[in-house]
Amino acid sequence: MKLSHACGALIIAWCVVLGCVQAVTLEVKEGDSTCIEAQLSASFSITYNTSSSTRTVQVPLPDSATVDPGSSSCGTDGSSLPWLVAVFGSGNALGLSFTTNGSLYSVANLTLQYNLSDSSTFPEANSSDVVTLALASVGIWAPINTTYRCMSATPFRVGEATVTFSDMKLEAYMPENDLSPTESICMADQASTAAPPTTASTTTTVAPAPTPAGTPERGSYSIKNRNGTDCLLAQMGLQLNVSYFSLSQNKTIQEITNLTPNLTSSSGSCEASSATLVLTQEQTTVLNFTFTLNSTTNKYHLSGINLLASWSDMPAPLLASNTSLNYLRSTLGRSYMCNAEQTLAVVPTFSLNTFKLQVQPFGVTTNQFATAEECQMDQDQMLIPIIVGAALAGLVLIVLIAYLIGRKRSHAGYQTI
Repeated sequence: MKLSHACGALIIAWCVVLGCVQAVTLEVKEGDSTCIEAQLSASFSITYNTSSSTRTVQVPLPDSATVDPGSSSCGTDGSSLPWLVAVFGSGNALGLSFTTNGSLYSVANLTLQYNLSDSSTFPEANSSDVVTLALASVGIWAPINTTYRCMSATPFRVGEATVTFSDMKLEAYMPENDLSPTESICMADQASTAAPPTTASTTTTVAPAPTPAGTPERGSYSIKNRNGTDCLLAQMGLQLNVSYFSLSQNKTIQEITNLTPNLTSSSGSCEASSATLVLTQEQTTVLNFTFTLNSTTNKYHLSGINLLASWSDMPAPLLASNTSLNYLRSTLGRSYMCNAEQTLAVVPTFSLNTFKLQVQPFGVTTNQFATAEECQMDQDQMLIPIIVGAALAGLVLIVLIAYLIGRKRSHAGYQTI
């Protein structure tokens, strides 16, 4: 039995490595109309407990996967989001829910369900539970009536599992039954298809340094939970530092631009271990923050930043995403504060500068920030005047002592008559 389990796991892992994972076409329909279509390959790296240790298995999304009609929907009734749920194996499922602001659509949630009682996939598991994991806002965006395309392998960490998509073409809120020929290409594909440097010419054109955009205005943003109370609070000035190919200049440029609070709307969600803040400016810039809470340590951090920029000088919408970040670390029940300018590196073509930042994505109890944990830069800036003040006080004390000693010696030189 153990030998057959080991062979089965080995075959699955071997198929993943050798590319046996095939693209699957999944469609959600309402009547004869298709509202969601996905053509993709996917594999899942899942870690589970055995009686003596932990084990990790590689599970591909098989070409026998089908859309679950009971869980999938177009969301046209207005009471729920559109969902694509693919079922496979013995009690396993992959789900994608979608949301839109009218001009853009995005994956709002990625869910993975797996059945530990399936001994052929999870040999020697010490549980028979059906585990459901979820990740909010994975950074998959595209304009309406545009196909999101990402051929590169893109991993997403979802709890104890990693979901890796590749060869992906995806569209939601489809006006037609076929994928749109207009494509929004992910950042990974744009980087892999960039033209290599040429050596045919010895003339080098250096792009001018970006014009400073000045200090951005500080905005206040909040997300409410179902009972109407604030569950996420944020105050910050935000500055985008983006590199992209300029149509007007016919070269790659670096642009620094500020997010303007009175032109920016906020949305998002709060869950037990994750929270999302989405900032949208004039339908051309969408900035998404994902915060993750570790329930064991009661520590949270900024784990993901996604940017979708659709600016007039761009040949195609720019997608920049990183879901493996570790910024803005703080403790549950406290806010994180950093008045100093911070630079949050996201991907080589995009970084985010923050100014006068205070954020609390978890444990908001009175619709206001809790006691703040300050960043190291603020602590260092406070330490400098303390050190200078202490040095000046020490200098004054030395001068005073010298003066008193000198005065005492001058009195000792006189005798009373």
